[in-house]
Amino acid sequence: MTDQPTPDQPAAPLSADLALIQRIIPHRYPFLLVDKVRDIYPNKSCIGIKNVTFNEPQFQGHFPGMPIFPGVMIIEAMAQTSGILVGLSMDLVDKNATVFFMGVDAVKFRRKVVPGDVMELHVTALRGGGRVWKFSGRAMVDGELACEAEFMAMFDVPKKA
Repeated sequence: MTDQPTPDQPAAPLSADLALIQRIIPHRYPFLLVDKVRDIYPNKSCIGIKNVTFNEPQFQGHFPGMPIFPGVMIIEAMAQTSGILVGLSMDLVDKNATVFFMGVDAVKFRRKVVPGDVMELHVTALRGGGRVWKFSGRAMVDGELACEAEFMAMFDVPKKA
């Protein structure tokens, strides 16, 4: 008996901790918006985790007395999660890949995200395999939909000198 996956049984999902995330995407504090990624199925989907804390700099101005995590940052967190999916799918760990947003469509915000929330960033690849990928993303908090969007990104890997 072997533990190897069979065609009808997919391989166990991968995960990425903060150290691996930083080896895949270039983002750093205060703009790294993903704490870990779980349930990674290469070329298909994953779930990013973002712990929203009051200590983050955007809450000083968005909004004083009523801190709300900015919607554009929710979309960015979904995009960073997709970058990790692509990085693992295309073996881009330690390759200094850069990710460029190309478009965002069908964005809807359904609920506020506030300090203390844990966002689950569900990302599914709709099209990919090369430099340009398209994704569907949903940000969930406590099982409720906070945001949904479709977005495209281009991945660029520097050539060796």
